[in-house]
Amino acid sequence: MNIRKSCSHALLIFAGAAVGGFLSGHMWPSDSSAIASARHPKTLTAEKFVLVNSSGKQRGTMQVSEDGMATVSLNDADGIDRAELRVAGDGSAGLGFFDQKGDEIAVFGEGKDGHSGVRIFGANGRQVAALGSLPTGGSALTLYDANTGRARAGLGVAATGEPALVLLDKGGADRAELSLRTDGRPGLALVDGQGKVIAGLPETQPSTVPNQ
Repeated sequence: MNIRKSCSHALLIFAGAAVGGFLSGHMWPSDSSAIASARHPKTLTAEKFVLVNSSGKQRGTMQVSEDGMATVSLNDADGIDRAELRVAGDGSAGLGFFDQKGDEIAVFGEGKDGHSGVRIFGANGRQVAALGSLPTGGSALTLYDANTGRARAGLGVAATGEPALVLLDKGGADRAELSLRTDGRPGLALVDGQGKVIAGLPETQPSTVPNQ
């Protein structure tokens, strides 16, 4: 595997990750649920529940939409959505946190294919970091420019165990790549704005000196 192919694997690891989170099991432990208690056989059924405070102001909702999305939303005292748990009909799940303006600040998610990830956002609502993994074993960390939202650096490990680091310019073009094969052999490449390798350190075989 050459260096460009290895780095491409690292950059694509987070692509297609579900927006949301995989923490639903920790949010609703079965041993603490009143619904699971045999002492309370009565059941209340509805498509939507609204949680209000003592003044009647909405602080949260629990509902299932027409497309099968089950959602639990919690609001602050001003009615702004600050946390949301979602589970889609296909099994993908998400947990998101929002700031006082309603913009995303952190999202945890798992797709129906087992692709999971974490996305972190800056004060302006742009994504600044993403950590993701594939069910096949690959994983990657991607860092973004907080001003443009473009990826600027990626660090990943392919399912084969090969690590790779890639640096991108402000336009999002790949400019520098460093990779390491499973047997320890390194590769380094410097790339121009058009994607052409202009310098690098290719892998070489050690020279042999004939016996005198």
